[in-house]
Amino acid sequence: MLQPGDPAPDIKLHTDSGEEFRLSSLRGKRVVLYFYPKADTPGCTTEACEFRDDIKNFANKGVAVVGISPDKPAAQAKFKQKYDLPFTLLADEEKAAAQAYGVWKEKNMYGKKVMGIVRSTFVIGPDGIIEKIYGNVKAKGHAAQVLQEIGGQG
Repeated sequence: MLQPGDPAPDIKLHTDSGEEFRLSSLRGKRVVLYFYPKADTPGCTTEACEFRDDIKNFANKGVAVVGISPDKPAAQAKFKQKYDLPFTLLADEEKAAAQAYGVWKEKNMYGKKVMGIVRSTFVIGPDGIIEKIYGNVKAKGHAAQVLQEIGGQG
């Protein structure tokens, strides 16, 4: 189980545009890495749009926002275009990043046990060290909470 103070696992995935992305390429910047269950579903759309609406405030603080889910790059691209999302979305089809970050877990959906993403956010410092972890996030209001809490950092 990752804790604040741990090095953030480096991830290598494809972006919504099909390009290869490495988390380590953002060293030197603070990163908000948020995991969401599925593109273009109600909660995930709410969360993504709130990050979108606050993106200038994150950028003013030198913070990069990156979203990640098990969707294919094409689904991420469609989601990004539909909602005009101005940040990178990563396709974690093999769930390797979700497992590395400990967010691929058993969940209870309508009385059935299923494996899935537990909505979670990691704030990673410019040095690649995890500064804060938000687990089992409620989508509405989350982006504003993260922005407010990193306001005093950096």
